[in-house]
Amino acid sequence: MMRLRLIPLCLVSAFAVLTACADQSTVAQADFKPVYLGIETLLLDGELVNFRVAMTGARDEEDVATYARCAAAQYTLIRGFGFVRHVRTNVAKTGGTWRGDAVYTVSASLPKGLKTIDAEVTVRDCGAQGIPTV
Repeated sequence: MMRLRLIPLCLVSAFAVLTACADQSTVAQADFKPVYLGIETLLLDGELVNFRVAMTGARDEEDVATYARCAAAQYTLIRGFGFVRHVRTNVAKTGGTWRGDAVYTVSASLPKGLKTIDAEVTVRDCGAQGIPTV
């Protein structure tokens, strides 16, 4: 005599949810075809710099913020510094174009704060991801 083994409904539901999430992630990554439209750099005060970026094809605000971070890291290296600290980033979308307005401080030594970035490592990562810099 064969016994049927019942799988609890909660396990089946959890598997379905995880599978759906994995499928959406794969689709979102496959559809990601950014077009980087340019970077504008404005020196605000000594070590305080404003970066304005524009792009299409972003998935969300984080893609735009990453583009600005890459620009800030390269600019920092060009200035002969090694570190950058994030101050703020504002992102807006008009039509299909995303625009980022980010402010960073650049410095030769590791600045105080939680949002510090090693410029050399960041530029290398940006290049590996195909994100242009200044």
